[in-house]
Amino acid sequence: MGFTQAIKATRMATGLQALAGVGRRWQAAVRAAALSVALTVFPVLAQAPLDVRVALVIGNSAYAGPAALANPVNDARDMARTLQRLGFTVVELRDGTRAQMTEAIARVRERLQGRQAVGLLFYAGHGLQLDWRNFMVPVDARLASSADVLNQAVDVGAVLDAFRAAGTRMNILVLDACRDNPFGAVASGKGLAPLDAPAGTFLAFATAPGNLAEDGDAASGNGVYTGFLLAELNKPAARIEDVFKRVRLQVRQKSQGRQIPWESTSLEDDFVFNSTERVQPRAEVADRDRAFAQQKADWDKIKDSTDPTPLFEFLKAYPNGLISDLAQVRLDSLQKSRLVAQPGRAGTPLEAPIATLRVGDRFEFEFRDGLTGLVQHRATAVFRQLGPDLFEGTGPGLPVTVVNQAGFVFRDLNGSYDPPWNVIPGGEFVVGNRSSARSIRTQPNGVRQWVDVESRIVGREKLSTPMGTLDTYRVEVGFLVQNGARARTTFWFEPGWGVAVRMRREVRDRDRLQVQVRDVVARSTQ
Repeated sequence: MGFTQAIKATRMATGLQALAGVGRRWQAAVRAAALSVALTVFPVLAQAPLDVRVALVIGNSAYAGPAALANPVNDARDMARTLQRLGFTVVELRDGTRAQMTEAIARVRERLQGRQAVGLLFYAGHGLQLDWRNFMVPVDARLASSADVLNQAVDVGAVLDAFRAAGTRMNILVLDACRDNPFGAVASGKGLAPLDAPAGTFLAFATAPGNLAEDGDAASGNGVYTGFLLAELNKPAARIEDVFKRVRLQVRQKSQGRQIPWESTSLEDDFVFNSTERVQPRAEVADRDRAFAQQKADWDKIKDSTDPTPLFEFLKAYPNGLISDLAQVRLDSLQKSRLVAQPGRAGTPLEAPIATLRVGDRFEFEFRDGLTGLVQHRATAVFRQLGPDLFEGTGPGLPVTVVNQAGFVFRDLNGSYDPPWNVIPGGEFVVGNRSSARSIRTQPNGVRQWVDVESRIVGREKLSTPMGTLDTYRVEVGFLVQNGARARTTFWFEPGWGVAVRMRREVRDRDRLQVQVRDVVARSTQ
C-alpha cells in the first residue's frame, strides 16, 4: 500500500427540552419492553458548539449464527456517549433491523433539516459492497443473492442523500464495517468499495477498500479501529484530519500492517470535534517557522532509523506536520503494508505506485508558452539510478532532476532540498488528499531559503495526449518562497508513470505572468 494521509453555524438551544423528552420516552419504552434493540435520542449535555451537530450511531452485533459479532453494540454505545459530550445530538440504534435503520435515518434527517448542520454517521457491524455501492447489513437480513442485498440491506448512500437533502453543510461518515463477512458470497468484492468524497464530506473506513478489519476480542470491549478512534476523540484540539491520521497509525502499528484505515475528504475548512469555538485560521508565518524548526530537529534525529517505532511516534506527534509525508514514506519502507491491492472501477489499481522509474526510462517532452500556445522546444530525459531508491533524469536542454521512487524531489533547476518535497500529498492517489510541507532550498548560487509547498489532489480528469486519452489525477501545488516569490503548478498524473503526463507552471514576476506547459509526447520504458 502507499502511504497512508472542517467548519461553522448557530447554537442548538431551540428544542433541546423536547429532544430530551423524546430521549427519555424512548429509553423508558425500551426498558419496559425489555428489547435487545435500542433506538435512543440523546440531548446535548455539554455546552453546545457554535455549529449544529447531529449524529446517527448504529452498532449491529446480534446477527444469526456464526455472523454474530462481539463489539459493534459496545462501539455504538461508547461512540454515542463520546459524541454527546462533544456537542452532538445523537440518535443511537443498537442491533437494528432494516425498518429501524430506515426510521433512524429519517429521524436524523428531521433534526438536520434546514439548519446548515454537521451530519455524522458512525456504523459498526457487517458491511459489503455491490456494484460500487456500500451497504450496512441489518441484524434481520438473510442474504442469499444480490437481489437480497438491495431489498434487505441499507445503502450508505441513502444516509448521505438524507444529510444533503436536509441541507447539511458538512458530512462525516465513519464505517467500521469491513469485518470478515459471512455474506461475502452475495457481494461484488471483499470489504467496502472506494468512494471519492462528495463535496463537503469526510469519509473514513476502518481499513482500505477491498480489505478486512479486525473486530477485536470480547474482552477488549471495542473493535480495534473504534477503540483508537474513541481515545483520539477525547483528546483536546481534536482536528478531524489529525484524529483520523493518528487512528490510522495506531491501527497499523497494532495490526503490524494487516489493517490500515483509509480516508477520502472534500473538506475545504477545518473541523474540531471538541471545541466550543469556531475554528481559527491555521498558524501564521511566525508560528509556522517555529513549528518547522521543531519538526526538522526531531526529524533529523530519526530520519536514518531502521526501527519503525520512532517513526510511528513522530507521525503521532505531527500527523499533519510539515515533514509528515516524508516520515510516512520512510515508515512504509520499514514496515510494508500487508493489504491486498484491489481493482478500481476501470480495472486499474486503487492505490497505484506514485512512480515506477527504472534505469533507462525515456520521456520526450514538448514545452509550450501557456499564454500563446506556441511550442518553445522539445527535449528528452533519460533516467539513471544513483542509489537503491534514487534516480536522476537529465538530457540536452533539461535541468538535472533527482527524485526517488516515491516521487520526492531532491534536486531540480532551482536547487537542492532538505528535506525533499513531494508533489503527491499523502503518497497515494486519493481525491481530496492534501498536505502542507516546508523545505530548505539551497540554490546553485549558494543562497538558502525556505520553500512552503501546499498540495492537493483535486480530482480525476480525462486528458487527451499524443499517446491517447489518459485517465489522470489532477494535482495542484502552490509554492511560497521565503523572499516572497510565488508559483502555482498543476500536474496531471497517470498512476504508475514516473513523471507527470502534463505540467502547467504559473510564475508571477512583479506584474508579469509567465506560464509554461510541459507535455509528455513520447514514452519508452525498459
